[in-house]
Amino acid sequence: MYDRIVIAVDGSEEARRAARRGLALAKAFDAEVDVVSVVERKTLRLTETADEKRQLRERGEEALAEIEDIAAEGGHTVRTELLEGKPAAQICDHAESTDADLLVVGRQGRTGLGRRLLGGVTEQVLHRGDTPVLVVPDGDVNELNTDYSDVLIPTDGSDNAEVAVPHGIGVAERCGSTLHVLNVVDLQAAGGVFDAGGLDRAFIERLEARGQDAVERVATDITESVPSLTVETAVERTTSMDGAAAGIEAYLEENGIDLVVMGSHGRSNLTRQLLGSVASAVLRTVDVPVLVVKRPD
Repeated sequence: MYDRIVIAVDGSEEARRAARRGLALAKAFDAEVDVVSVVERKTLRLTETADEKRQLRERGEEALAEIEDIAAEGGHTVRTELLEGKPAAQICDHAESTDADLLVVGRQGRTGLGRRLLGGVTEQVLHRGDTPVLVVPDGDVNELNTDYSDVLIPTDGSDNAEVAVPHGIGVAERCGSTLHVLNVVDLQAAGGVFDAGGLDRAFIERLEARGQDAVERVATDITESVPSLTVETAVERTTSMDGAAAGIEAYLEENGIDLVVMGSHGRSNLTRQLLGSVASAVLRTVDVPVLVVKRPD
């Protein structure tokens, strides 16, 4: 599943936390690891003196050396590389050129009001690349950890969503996880925000039946692939204005989920270059790592 993992770092605490998650997964999968840091050429051009340029590069080298030391403490050898250019482009190009199976980045970013944001580079990596991306939230554990006892796979029944299933299976096999397969019935989306009349009960029941079919289909695929895995299924309603992401977050909190594995898009696939609205909202709201998988073109 994961033979080569690329971890992108920038010297921040968020990046160090992400690196620890990536290194732990690499150990679980016996994967080779590349750790990369990018010095932005625009910043270099705006830097006036040769000494300042040297300092920028040294900071990048220090960020790499720090992760190399963390890896060594865990008994893992990594390859490091300092890149120059646009960070997201360099990270994605490196992953593609090395045939990486997984990219690991920190989520980063928060507004002054406490609302979570995706860091600019992280968001661009998610939009630009085709390599699956593990996004590690700020405030995550500060140790080499793959305690993924409970892994959640949300699905809306689409091929776009179910591309994540093999990755959930792979992690569950290596980490001894219980897999949770969830469908969220978004009543706001189904009825329209301005539908004051509400939804017919029979219509809601049809939506839930469709959701049950979706989760049972995924559960069957999982158990046929790896009969030893434990799989739980659920269909939940949400009336939140935040849509399906709110239902995913609620289920996650109620069931002690440690990792979310999901497709970058669901049924809506109008703009493949952009991250799907549900995936984007989940990345901004949950406090556990999220593994985002794109469906191949």
